[in-house]
Amino acid sequence: MDGNEATTEQALPPEPGPAWRRVLLARHPKRPHSLDYIERIFTNFQEIHGDRAFGDDAAIVAGMARFEDAPIVVVAEQKGRDTKQRMYRNFGMPKPEGYRKALRAMQLAAKFGRPIVTLLDTPGAYPGIDAEERGQAEAIARNLREMARLSVPVIAVCIGEGGSGGALALGVGNVVLMLENAVYSVISPESCASIIYRDSGKAESAAASLRLTAEDLLQLGLIDHIVPEPVGGAQEDPALAAENLRLHLRRHLSELASMNGPELISHRYEKFRKMGDCFV
Repeated sequence: MDGNEATTEQALPPEPGPAWRRVLLARHPKRPHSLDYIERIFTNFQEIHGDRAFGDDAAIVAGMARFEDAPIVVVAEQKGRDTKQRMYRNFGMPKPEGYRKALRAMQLAAKFGRPIVTLLDTPGAYPGIDAEERGQAEAIARNLREMARLSVPVIAVCIGEGGSGGALALGVGNVVLMLENAVYSVISPESCASIIYRDSGKAESAAASLRLTAEDLLQLGLIDHIVPEPVGGAQEDPALAAENLRLHLRRHLSELASMNGPELISHRYEKFRKMGDCFV
């Protein structure tokens, strides 16, 4: 080995830690987004728009569909693929009208007795002044309360980034699933590092401390099951990733179908009341 080869070898960046590797995979530019899963898993998807109060929010997609011939309602966060789509979708960061549109769709589902599947994929709720002026915190809080009261089965799936209240506003389910390389956390690693270490560059260390991987959350009792992904991540084989998710949805929808409205509400309540017991 000559001197140039040794210098090049020494200059290679260190391998990312397991938690940070999951963050990078969850943010992979080619990772399937909600509409990719909707296209592959559901049929006859009919999107609804607007919150009947202010306007429409493209960061949240909601509508009626069919899952293996059964009627269902899908509510999902959508990031966008290229720069134009990302700007249109506000980089997957919903505003209050998005959460109110989502709630409108879920209340329609309850009215007509249709199960609900939500797909979580957001860095967080939009923190802009306009969103705050229109009641961002109130919209999220209302969704949490009303989802707890829904009399139909609710399955929440974290497919990419589960960013704080922005994701939790669609995450109150009877069953909470998480894709193998998704992350779900109260704060982004960069923001956490800025607060704890006063240095956003220490995001990798923060990611390890946040316990944001699917394995961590399953161990803590915050999710119910991990949906496996193809080797290398969902972006390597989106069709297989969607099929894996389909199988999990089929199983859990079948299990929840045996419960009536009050039982579903009680089941959801008890599930979330138990969260955090491992810390007592």
